[in-house]
Amino acid sequence: MADKTKKKVVVVGAGVIGASIAFELQRRGLQVTLVDKGEPGRGTSFGNMASIALDFAASSGPSTWKKIPGWLIDPEGPVWLRPSYAGKILPWFLRFLAAGRRSRLREIEDAGMSLSSRALGDFRQMLQTIGASEMLTEEGCLAIYETEAEFAADRAHLAMMQRYGLDFEVLSNGAIQYYEPALSPVIAKAVLLPDNKSVRDPYKLVVKLADAAKAAGATFVSGAVRNIERKGDGTVVVLLDDSSRIEAGSVVLAAGVHTRFLAEKLGEPIPLETERGYHTQIMKPGISMRYSVIWPHRAFMVTPTAGGIRVGGNVELAGLDAPPDFRRPRVLVRHAQRVLPGLKVEEATEWMGHRPALPDTIPIISSSSKMPGVFYATGHGHLGLTYAATTALVIADMVSGATPPVDVTPFRIDRY
Repeated sequence: MADKTKKKVVVVGAGVIGASIAFELQRRGLQVTLVDKGEPGRGTSFGNMASIALDFAASSGPSTWKKIPGWLIDPEGPVWLRPSYAGKILPWFLRFLAAGRRSRLREIEDAGMSLSSRALGDFRQMLQTIGASEMLTEEGCLAIYETEAEFAADRAHLAMMQRYGLDFEVLSNGAIQYYEPALSPVIAKAVLLPDNKSVRDPYKLVVKLADAAKAAGATFVSGAVRNIERKGDGTVVVLLDDSSRIEAGSVVLAAGVHTRFLAEKLGEPIPLETERGYHTQIMKPGISMRYSVIWPHRAFMVTPTAGGIRVGGNVELAGLDAPPDFRRPRVLVRHAQRVLPGLKVEEATEWMGHRPALPDTIPIISSSSKMPGVFYATGHGHLGLTYAATTALVIADMVSGATPPVDVTPFRIDRY
């Protein structure tokens, strides 16, 4: 492989993960081509909840198992499974249950927190480097509990945060309204998470990252990737649907849930599923909010972002191809109005996106086990924005042959 080709890197996927990686690689002197079938930031990253959430929590476990039957039969619960998709998701679901064994949970928490412990600092540094520090708010997040029973049900999560040294404060009664006057006084408890910040506009952030990469010399190619091949001299070739070819020394696959199709073609299938999420962006909400708010019992958030207030979250299991069911975001808005009684829904838009979810909650940040020169950065689930900067540093070190700042063993692609 010629030295010129060796320095070339193709990053597939222009969401927040791919754009962050492209910028970091280009900043280090590599020649990056960022490839996506759409514009940067227009996929799943467009509609995320704008949250830098450091309080990692493994999705599976005994406490979750007890709730699943109730969730699945509750038409307004936090998890919706379309009956037609039940058979297809069964293998993923069995792996999800296996990841919740007590012996495995601590390993998953340690891995997740190895990323979370760096996330805010790495994110701030990335913003500073691209001249966008103002895009991160200084306010934290409030986790709210309508009843004492809801609060008691979340004590295991609070104990986990305490074990890893995360900062939080339990609030009661009037103290809750002191921090966020828009919240209803009927809320029994809240937990202030001061280090869980928000981004002022996640879509604009991705655009700024992609623009910063291009300003440093990266190029953007619009197209869908069909396959990855490797030549005898070690050159990696990215084949596009229009039959064009891009040759490089390395390729990073960061295309969210769509990464699974390329992984299958490389002979290393990964249990990557879509957790479909919805949001409602309200531009005339009738209230102002200082803090983002998460309601753990209902598994959704309300965030001031993108010039308005965004209500979103929950999980729908229905695959990539099923049409959106916009009854879902309307349920979330009704829940939000219960705890934010002044919230109006004027000049609102609804959106649905595909979170790339792995059954053990933690992402794949790994070199390929089948093809040298190929790397994966996918499966970040609800924490794509949170882990974007840290993932970019880890991948950039792996591509350049440096030692990553965290142990990447838990995130390897062949762990399943």
